[in-house]
Amino acid sequence: MKIFTSNQIRELDKYTIEHEPIKAIDLMERAARALTHAIMEQWSAQTPIVVFAGPGNNGGDALAVARLLIQENYRVKVILFNISDNLSDECQINKQRLLDLNGSRDFTEVTVTFDPPELNEDMLVIDGLFGTGLKRPLAGGFASLVKYINQSAAKVVSLDVPSGLMTEDNSFNVKANIIRADVTLTLHQKKLAFFFRDMQEFIGTLKVLDIRLSQEYVDKTDAQFSLLEENQIRSLLKTRNDFAHKGEMGNALIIAGSYGMAGAAILATKACLRAGVGKVTTHTPKRNYSIMQTAVPEAVMQMDHEETYFSEAVDTEDFDALSIGPGLGVSESSAIAMISQIRRAQCGVVIDADALNMLANHRAWMQQLPKNIIMTPHPLEFDRLCGTPANGDYERLQQARNMAQALQAYIVLKGHYTMICLPTGDVCFNSTGNSGMATAGSGDVLTGILTALLARGYTQEEACKIGVYLHGLAGDLAARKVGKESLIATDIISNLPDAFRQLNDWE
Repeated sequence: MKIFTSNQIRELDKYTIEHEPIKAIDLMERAARALTHAIMEQWSAQTPIVVFAGPGNNGGDALAVARLLIQENYRVKVILFNISDNLSDECQINKQRLLDLNGSRDFTEVTVTFDPPELNEDMLVIDGLFGTGLKRPLAGGFASLVKYINQSAAKVVSLDVPSGLMTEDNSFNVKANIIRADVTLTLHQKKLAFFFRDMQEFIGTLKVLDIRLSQEYVDKTDAQFSLLEENQIRSLLKTRNDFAHKGEMGNALIIAGSYGMAGAAILATKACLRAGVGKVTTHTPKRNYSIMQTAVPEAVMQMDHEETYFSEAVDTEDFDALSIGPGLGVSESSAIAMISQIRRAQCGVVIDADALNMLANHRAWMQQLPKNIIMTPHPLEFDRLCGTPANGDYERLQQARNMAQALQAYIVLKGHYTMICLPTGDVCFNSTGNSGMATAGSGDVLTGILTALLARGYTQEEACKIGVYLHGLAGDLAARKVGKESLIATDIISNLPDAFRQLNDWE
């Protein structure tokens, strides 16, 4: 699914109006009906409602919702802010429709001064002050109103976006001046800001409402951001030939583990095997030999010369993919061996965990990375590479996009919505996964999956998209069985078969 910017969303509305065709006021009515239905599903007519409407089209939505709720016998108090005496055309029409229905009863139009109503815990506030067109932080009276609403005990539903929140970049926004919604009812699609962890305190529970905007515009318009969906992943999967043998299914090399961290090597290796690779060789220190042979008998063991750490690059000529990093440690000897290994690799490369930490300790080595390398940092690992962003998650995303373009690399920035930053500057957000996957070893599992897919012959872009989706889907299936609290990394591996079955429509 494409994720459009606020400018593109306005163009989508305009295109729908021109080509459906439909009048702008009728499209607003369509949106208002969807919003009203969603509100009525959660709150009964016994709930007192206060609607705060701004002067633009978000305010027009709010006025239309107020009218529709009144028609359903809800008790609704409406406050319209018209400080500049400049309502949008649709807002003006919906103001008149409301007055025609309800007269001036429980309706206040604020033009100069404002005495805020009492808000208590039994009430519902409908926030329709400002929508996707906001370009600067709220200030003055509107900022004071937002703070008043946030300090109240009332539940808050925001229409489309919480007022004060900008749809993309909130790096320099004033957080105290943004509505903290309990529920956000957004139209057509999630906005870019909704994918960032540091914006969740404003969004609350999110529900996306389909208001039937032009599919023709969606299909023909390019977007830099997108959300991975199941049908897209299914279309990328290769069909396993009935006459295939292991030599045709990929040969992977995993360099992982140090003394005391054999578990990372085990998890990456098991995940690689479960993700369909024909053969996997794990290079690990000598002391891990018996542990690995017992835990993963299907893998080939390649022992390092050293007893406890990775010390020397190995030949990759016979391998289709290489991953390096899980549990490797950050000794200087391992760091030198690591960069030597990456430079001499003759296949696709995935780097994770301690390989990233060693790069952070030797940032000049970043320029030696081969093109099309896959890097899989979590936010702290990424910050070690690039520096902690001063202005939050949007800035971190921009840093990751810039790095992907500069290095011609694939940056898989892990999180609730894992972000795949492509060398083109495009970004794909993953739609699977859950908080139960915030557990030791989860990243090692992803590394193994990505390595298997690369070895199988998928491109780096395909491997990233399929890999993060599969990883999250297996985590979701695991959470259904054991719950989020009890989920561990091996549960993700155990549920990879069911994840593949779901994507392949197998019984």
